[in-house]
Amino acid sequence: GNAPPGVDPEAFSWFQTVDVDHSGFISIKELKQALVNNNWSSFNDETCLLMINMFDKTRSGRIDVYGFSALLRFIQQWRSLFQQYDRDQSGSISFSELQQAFSQMGYNLSPQFSQLLLARYAQRSPNPSIQLDRFIHICMQLQSLTDAFREKDTALVGNVRLSYEDFLAMVVTRML
Repeated sequence: GNAPPGVDPEAFSWFQTVDVDHSGFISIKELKQALVNNNWSSFNDETCLLMINMFDKTRSGRIDVYGFSALLRFIQQWRSLFQQYDRDQSGSISFSELQQAFSQMGYNLSPQFSQLLLARYAQRSPNPSIQLDRFIHICMQLQSLTDAFREKDTALVGNVRLSYEDFLAMVVTRML
């Protein structure tokens, strides 16, 4: 059949391929099988869940063809950004490239914090680096948590005073 109005024909074709059970929806499992990093590894479960939740308008845990089409555009934008920061064209982002990316995106983060993110999200190796899926995951969470922080930091001084429970509520409500 033809793509529905507002859905890219290529996205529609890919949707039909990815929708293995022909339910008319893409599950996390189906999405994970469809998305790959530059090293051909599958996208990780956490990132797929984040993205499904972002484009799942019905809160059913899956996305329709419209959500899938929007998701593909979203991933393509992130892939372009990722490639800009992957200066050595290795297919992954090293510590120094991550530091540069954060700086260029307007995040004033210490090398220690970037190292912490690398330790949490990179595969264990002598030269840890971040794949596309983890880059998307980190950036989405940074943006969400930054938005939450800014709601509390109305004077934009970079510091807020809040209770432990306020902090937890801020984090929990922002975890997509």
